[in-house]
Amino acid sequence: MRRIYFILILLTISGIAFGQNERKFVRNGNKLFMEAVRDTTKIDSVKFSNAETEYRKALEKRPEDLKWNYNLADALYKQQKFEDAEGKFSELAEKMEEPVERARVNHNLGNTQLMQEKLDESIESYKKALRENPDDLETKYNLAYAQMLKKKKEQQQQQNKDQNKDQNKDQNQDKNDQNKDNQDKNKDQNKDQQDQNKDQNQQNQDQNKDQNKDQQQKQQPQQNKISKQDAEQLLQALQNDERDIQDKVKKAKAAQAKRSRSEKEW
Repeated sequence: MRRIYFILILLTISGIAFGQNERKFVRNGNKLFMEAVRDTTKIDSVKFSNAETEYRKALEKRPEDLKWNYNLADALYKQQKFEDAEGKFSELAEKMEEPVERARVNHNLGNTQLMQEKLDESIESYKKALRENPDDLETKYNLAYAQMLKKKKEQQQQQNKDQNKDQNKDQNQDKNDQNKDNQDKNKDQNKDQQDQNKDQNQQNQDQNKDQNKDQQQKQQPQQNKISKQDAEQLLQALQNDERDIQDKVKKAKAAQAKRSRSEKEW
């Protein structure tokens, strides 16, 4: 029995030693965290990172410790590791037993979501915190701020939507006006072209008419005009005809004179 008792004592002493080491890590982490928080002129990311390291060492021994996990989430938030901090606070929000602790966790959860511009999620987290602790003025302020940002964002989105709508309307109107102008321009061009074609056709017709007239006038003298040889032949024929006529006339006169003499003699 003494041997067993001795072993139990050794186990107890060993457990105390492990517990002291864990708390030492937590104390170191808290010290680094508070030193970093005191300097309000800057964010000492190095000390917050070292505090995170110390908290993780302690949680390797006691991973379910809610307060140490809460400290780790705070260290992550201070380093602007908002997504990791959000995951930690989300886990803690379901595990905290006291209303004040749940309110604090949901408040910090809302902060991490707000920093990521998750406005709807942050508003819901602040409301959960206020349901646990309705008198928390800081949470009320953050809730109002998140709601104001959401409203402003919605107004900006609506303004952008209206602006895009107006731009599209103006673009469509400009396009319609341009199409109308093009149609009118084309119509005028077609009319001008038609008039030009009509004038050209009329001009061609007049020109053809004049050319035909000139051609006829040129052809008519050519038809009336005879060559020199033809003229000489015609003149010779006329002279021959005239000579024959004169001979016939002479013969007729001679015959008549002869008849007259015969009649007188008879």
